[in-house]
Amino acid sequence: MRAIVVTDETAGTAGMRLVVRPEPAAAINDVVVQVHASGFVGTELGWPSTWTDRLNRDRTPTIPGHELAGVVTALGYGTTGLSVGQRVFGLTDWYRDGTLAEYVAVEARNLAALPDDVDFTVGASLPISGLTAWQGLFQHGRLRSGQSVIAHGAGGAVGSMVAQLAREAGAHVIGTGRAADRQKALDFGANEFVDLDNEVLEDVGEVDLVFDLIGGDIAKRSARLVRSGGTIVSIVGPVETQPADGVAIDFVVEADRVQLSEILERVRDGRLRTNIGAMAPLDDAVAAFNSTERRTGKTIIDVRASERVPNADASQSALSVVS
Repeated sequence: MRAIVVTDETAGTAGMRLVVRPEPAAAINDVVVQVHASGFVGTELGWPSTWTDRLNRDRTPTIPGHELAGVVTALGYGTTGLSVGQRVFGLTDWYRDGTLAEYVAVEARNLAALPDDVDFTVGASLPISGLTAWQGLFQHGRLRSGQSVIAHGAGGAVGSMVAQLAREAGAHVIGTGRAADRQKALDFGANEFVDLDNEVLEDVGEVDLVFDLIGGDIAKRSARLVRSGGTIVSIVGPVETQPADGVAIDFVVEADRVQLSEILERVRDGRLRTNIGAMAPLDDAVAAFNSTERRTGKTIIDVRASERVPNADASQSALSVVS
């Protein structure tokens, strides 16, 4: 099979190569999925799990990418809940070869069913962004209707999900980012927006929840805005400055079939929109990840693009779903 691999931690995305690798086999409780679309988070090339296994042994060359949508082609011993030929989407294990490949082996429990009316590219755009937002807001942030939320990076893939889910839950959402992201953040559900380069974050006053995707000085300043009993949640590491009378939580997103299904249902009925910044075939994946163009949405790799005959009507339909 064709796959993107990395071998040099210092090279970043420039060290990605498209190679031929053996197809994976399904272990106990696994399925093998023929990948149709894959998502990739640029920061994963800085994660220890990309380069070593759980015993800290080198595991390169590594196939990166952890989000996928595709079709089950094989079941491992003891696997239940999924069947060969079923359309699925989900999140793979951090310590196993990933989804920037034509096939991937993944634990069945990490996947959810993908209905026929949802494009594979949409399915692949949801797992990390959707689950991160869901878990940060509702599991760790304990968000309730009527509360106020700062959603940092509200124009990006994760931040736009945070804004939409928080708004749907009845919260007042304050999005942040660069000036160029203002309208996009508002379109994705933010009630107001703070340009972090030119406006004063502290002017928003106290809030119940801060969802931090930035870290550093912004995280420190944000922690001071958390009102008594509130929370700051972070996905970029421990919060250095604790809220005066609140809670600071940093977490790593986990696969969850029930939550994936909840997120997908909201996409299907129009309550949520995905935020795809760019799409590319597998042949062009290395170039796509090394683009110098600033993109605020997720880059999705259409793994099986070369197998399909272009169809203008179908393409337009797919774009209307993910825009």
